[in-house]
Amino acid sequence: MLKNYNVLTKLAVLSLLILYSVLISLPSFAGTQLWDFEKNAEGWKVANGKWEVTGGVYKLSRGGIAEHSLVGEANWDDYTIEAKIRIDAHHWAGLVFRAKSEMEYYVYYFNVPDNKTELWRHKAGGWGSRDSLAQIPAVGGVNIKNGEWIDMKVEVEGNTFKLYINDEFQKENSDSVYKTGQVGMWAWETGASFDDFTVSGDNIEDTLAVDPNRKLTTTWGRLKELR
Repeated sequence: MLKNYNVLTKLAVLSLLILYSVLISLPSFAGTQLWDFEKNAEGWKVANGKWEVTGGVYKLSRGGIAEHSLVGEANWDDYTIEAKIRIDAHHWAGLVFRAKSEMEYYVYYFNVPDNKTELWRHKAGGWGSRDSLAQIPAVGGVNIKNGEWIDMKVEVEGNTFKLYINDEFQKENSDSVYKTGQVGMWAWETGASFDDFTVSGDNIEDTLAVDPNRKLTTTWGRLKELR
């Protein structure tokens, strides 16, 4: 009887060890948040500029320098952001990441006349206080134009940033000043429209699974469809 008990105990311990090994070997699934702007821009906070949801997009009227709107948490560190951008009037618009404050952040933005993307680090002192980090000519047949929807994706991991345009890899850059921060949309003296903004990362709360109003199937289909 005691012998059988010892065998069962050993089997139970072994089973627990196997289960533990399986659990710790499973990949961690990132949480994702998405805004399709069909109704509003819930959670977004305007830093400067005239922003409004209209016609199912988040729209910025042409105005001053470094106009942007932010969303998310200050402790977000590594994540991927993606959105569709249409430059409606003038030439410069893009995506903000690692925003420590309304004036301290990184931004990748399209430069229409030069068919390139620029990376800048904004800093305290004023909306226009900033340092240039990279000038990135478009590659892979990408053509940055006014009035057309263009998909921008930025992967942020540690001190490394990777830029994609319409799923074409453009450039990897690095900087170590800002470690965490919010994400957002941005333009410089430019009217622009933004749609289907997503952010995903290991420390981001997943809202897609709990929000039945996100219309997941149709929305995710639109993410890769430049309309």
